[in-house]
Amino acid sequence: MMKKLFFSALLFSFSVAAVTQVKWSVDLDAGFAFQGYNEVRIPSSTGTDFDLNRDFDIEGPVIPFRVRVGLNFSERNHLFLLYAPLTVNYAGIPPYDIIYQGTLFPEEEFIDALYKFNSYRITYRRDLVLRDNWTFGLGFTAKIRDARIKLSTENLTDKKDDLGFVPLLNIFAKYDFPQWSVFLQGDGLAGGPGRAFDINVGAKIPVTDLTSFKAGYRLLEGGADVEEVYNFTIINVIVAGLFLEF
Repeated sequence: MMKKLFFSALLFSFSVAAVTQVKWSVDLDAGFAFQGYNEVRIPSSTGTDFDLNRDFDIEGPVIPFRVRVGLNFSERNHLFLLYAPLTVNYAGIPPYDIIYQGTLFPEEEFIDALYKFNSYRITYRRDLVLRDNWTFGLGFTAKIRDARIKLSTENLTDKKDDLGFVPLLNIFAKYDFPQWSVFLQGDGLAGGPGRAFDINVGAKIPVTDLTSFKAGYRLLEGGADVEEVYNFTIINVIVAGLFLEF
């Protein structure tokens, strides 16, 4: 499903490029992530409340990366494809029993835990303001989440996979100084049983005519409270990367 969606978007991009003046961009970044809460209860009605960050230790540094390919056409219109994988490994000995997916993980038993939340997105944005040094745009994002939470001991393993579609609003704002610029961009939506926010603020400095260096801060926050799953998490990321235009 994800491959079909991305290939369809690529085909549309090339079709647009064939009939109008376009600019391509590639946005690459990586960073150090700092976990806040990661609260889990699965199933929501009968599982045990636990926090992956509080009750376990993170195994090694978490260095998420992402790749975004952009197409700017007719000056104000933008189409983006984003691939943003995220995996956090935990390990520890919780001081209480955990009932997870109906499986009992006994107190004081060593547990390996995996939290995966890969994101695939297609975004359309239109710049509503293009004047002086300001750019401001709004758009819509179609997000496919590929999530997994897995607990394992020497003798027990259980996991919950979640593959689904999430519609989001997209926002972009930028102010250009003579030699650099500051920006805010992100996707987000709240309401019903859950919420999702991915907000990035930072600065961009040109290195060459086609390449810029960027750095900033990204907030990832969200989750859902439904019958099958209760999970809310927050991750703070210090990011740096390159922005290329063609």
